[in-house]
Amino acid sequence: MTNKRNWIMQIALLITMLFMSCTPAKQEEVNKGIPSDINPERVLIVYLSRTHNTEAVAKIIQKNVGGTLVALELETPYPEHYQTTVNQVAEENRTGYLPPLKTKIESIEKYDVVFVGFPTWGMQLPPPMKSFLKQYDLSGKKVIPFNTNGGYGIGSSFQTVKELCPKSEVLDGFTVKGGSERDGILFVMEGDKEVQVQSEVKKWLQKIGLIN
Repeated sequence: MTNKRNWIMQIALLITMLFMSCTPAKQEEVNKGIPSDINPERVLIVYLSRTHNTEAVAKIIQKNVGGTLVALELETPYPEHYQTTVNQVAEENRTGYLPPLKTKIESIEKYDVVFVGFPTWGMQLPPPMKSFLKQYDLSGKKVIPFNTNGGYGIGSSFQTVKELCPKSEVLDGFTVKGGSERDGILFVMEGDKEVQVQSEVKKWLQKIGLIN
């Protein structure tokens, strides 16, 4: 009976050790590629994504750098109808209206690096991202913009990030062509496109010193 009990205890110990050794494996793999002065636990990746392309880029960044991933959500979501949303955003940009955020981020002060991701809307920074940058104090932090667009580039979005983060170190951003909701082209970050973007994101992160 004692031998059987010991055998069961040894099996249980072995399973526990295997579980403990496997659980942090992915994070350890990420940590190996990050400079010693970057702590993944102090990295925040905030993104706004309507057709999931910016979200896909955010997840690629997290895969390389680690960090906490947060999707920006509004108290009152935009309409599903594309043109209605375009008209609403144009009016918000014209009046300077900042839509209230449903998303709440606790202890923003604990993050040293903040990635901010968004699509280009009307050649500008989307109003919800303006709301985020106005609401949270990112002074003294590294702020890193990343963007997806329908083929017309970043517009004034990266410059607006700099203007809204005057006391932050704003690093060079990343942009890539995503879908074009206007033309009915939605999620494109899959297959060869996904492989291409993964490579481009990695090169960009190396260039700005976030990974080795």
